[in-house]
Amino acid sequence: MNRQDKENVRDQNSKAVSALSNIVKTSLGPQGLDKMIVDDIGDLLISNDGATILKNLEITHPAAKCLVELSNLQDQEVGDGTTSVVILAAELIQRGNTLIQKGVHPTVVMQGMRTAMRDAVKYMHSNLCIKNADITDEILNNVCCTSMSSKIVGGDTEFFSEMCVQAMKRVGNMNAKNKMT
Repeated sequence: MNRQDKENVRDQNSKAVSALSNIVKTSLGPQGLDKMIVDDIGDLLISNDGATILKNLEITHPAAKCLVELSNLQDQEVGDGTTSVVILAAELIQRGNTLIQKGVHPTVVMQGMRTAMRDAVKYMHSNLCIKNADITDEILNNVCCTSMSSKIVGGDTEFFSEMCVQAMKRVGNMNAKNKMT
């Protein structure tokens, strides 16, 4: 494969993931818009859930399929953030492609992205993590409210978050010797 073919493949990949990202981007957040999807036999689906939208699209481009798989993995592991992970991954691919077009070698781009990832993780550990001993009921309640804000519970978030905090406190912790504390 010659240089021109490689550039065309990179550009096509970038355009494909950008198109997929643009499909779900407007459904992001509390003010996100619903999408209407009509399948081959005319069945209608209306949703603003990124995972649902992506599962119901017929994606043929390999790079776009990778983003759909990434979204599925995010949904399985976390249960949320599927739209965000697609938008972020698409943006990284587009920015990487732009750097390569400007003459930066692909290995340098990858090295830069890995360095940025390590720095981001280091920042999160030092600035965003809270030691177990410092976690209060209020912090737990805020975490629960945040995680349930995009889900079905809607207006009952406070009630369910308090229920979750009480359940967590009753379950307890296992120490290093596998004893309840």
